[in-house]
Amino acid sequence: MSDAVFLRKGVYHDSVALMRVSRALSGLPGTEVAVVAMATELNLELARDLGFALPAADPGDLLVALRGPDTTTAEQELDRHLAALSSAGPGPDGEQPPLTTRSAARRGADLALVSVPGEHAFAEVMDAIEAGLPVMVFSDGVPVERERLLKERADERGVLVMGPDCGTAVVGGVGLGFANVLRPGPVGLVAASGTGAQQVGCLLDLAGAGVSHVLGVGGRDLSAEVGGRSTVRALRMLDEDPATELIVLVSKPPDPGVAERVRQVVASLRTPVVEALLGSGADLTTAAEAALRALGRPVPAWPCWDGSGGTPSDTRHPRTPGDTAGGDPARPTVRTAGGGPLVGVYSGGTLCAEAALIAGTGEFTDYGDDAYTRGRAHPMIDPTLRLEALRRVPKDAVVLMDVVLGHAADPDPAATLAPALAALPAAAVVVALIGTEADPQDLRRQAAAFRDAGATVFASNAQAARHAARRAAAIHSASIHSASIHPGDLP
Repeated sequence: MSDAVFLRKGVYHDSVALMRVSRALSGLPGTEVAVVAMATELNLELARDLGFALPAADPGDLLVALRGPDTTTAEQELDRHLAALSSAGPGPDGEQPPLTTRSAARRGADLALVSVPGEHAFAEVMDAIEAGLPVMVFSDGVPVERERLLKERADERGVLVMGPDCGTAVVGGVGLGFANVLRPGPVGLVAASGTGAQQVGCLLDLAGAGVSHVLGVGGRDLSAEVGGRSTVRALRMLDEDPATELIVLVSKPPDPGVAERVRQVVASLRTPVVEALLGSGADLTTAAEAALRALGRPVPAWPCWDGSGGTPSDTRHPRTPGDTAGGDPARPTVRTAGGGPLVGVYSGGTLCAEAALIAGTGEFTDYGDDAYTRGRAHPMIDPTLRLEALRRVPKDAVVLMDVVLGHAADPDPAATLAPALAALPAAAVVVALIGTEADPQDLRRQAAAFRDAGATVFASNAQAARHAARRAAAIHSASIHSASIHPGDLP
């Protein structure tokens, strides 16, 4: 076994792109470990934890650390991947790409996207605001007090700040970050939730109703500290957009006071607004259905592919009468007993919170939380963390998980997750598959792969959660009944 460690000076690439390169190299025969990342202190620390001896490095250096019996092939592949990432080069007129946000703005840019490490994002976002540009802040790890300062200045300049930690947006039909391929249509989404926006947008698309824009505002925007500043601006922008006939407001449980102030703004708009605020008794599927009814469109049977022995079909699984969201909205990760062995293994924070609220019992973990993604790819890109979690699932549990499709997500999630699900000793596996027919992963092909692995697959996360909770409750009830039978009771 040998290590190859070297630095590339003056080579910078986006962290998500480099994570994809690391994953590609790790999958090569003869490569056990591959780290390709900018030489920030965090990435150097992670490489040292993996046992690599590192040279002195600056944050602007590209760090490459490989381990295996023969790293030659990996080094050759590395050069190919880096060449592909660097292929943009000068424009057709020979002009070099701009090096700063302000210089890009002078060339006619109409939106900035910031995805640098969180500790460096503040200055870049402020530059975009001062240049009069709306800005999407993909970066996470920005302190909340800095987020508030950025949004206060954005209000003064009359521009929208989407984020920090804004993973999803669609502006004028162009997807940014983790974005599904959505047909154009009359619904505008304002979302303090990336995967929540993806769920609502995908359901609308499956129903034949498209979207005008998806404006993510960051998961903390409706907190007491930030005060909903970007939410209010986004609502007003969509209210002035002639292509938007209806607005859907999506969020994890908001601060009650901020939610009330936002409702006062909603009451002043000309465009009708449908709320999808988790913790208020609603769920994302119900909100999508309400939006369809408000548009005068029929609500379809949401797709379901049954892998428990039935025939694949598009079957509606309505809520049981009286079945409402339960649980504590302040605790989206729920660990309680009494309703059966239900384990939620999630990549989307809002989807995880929604499932926990609906089920009211079980153990739910959001592996997309910052605590799990520090220095590594998001689980929508890299399944490693969730594969490890699945190996720890108790025997006879009911497993509930999300799989989110779209641009920037894993190009074939079923290739790794479906075999892992098929190997589980679980009593049942339920998958919430969030995507559209036009997504590059092929929604139907992904659904078929998970169905063939024995999972029951839903396009609605809320329906998946209710189905999983019912299965877990049935197993719990059967276990109690079995334990209550004594030999003397038998004939």
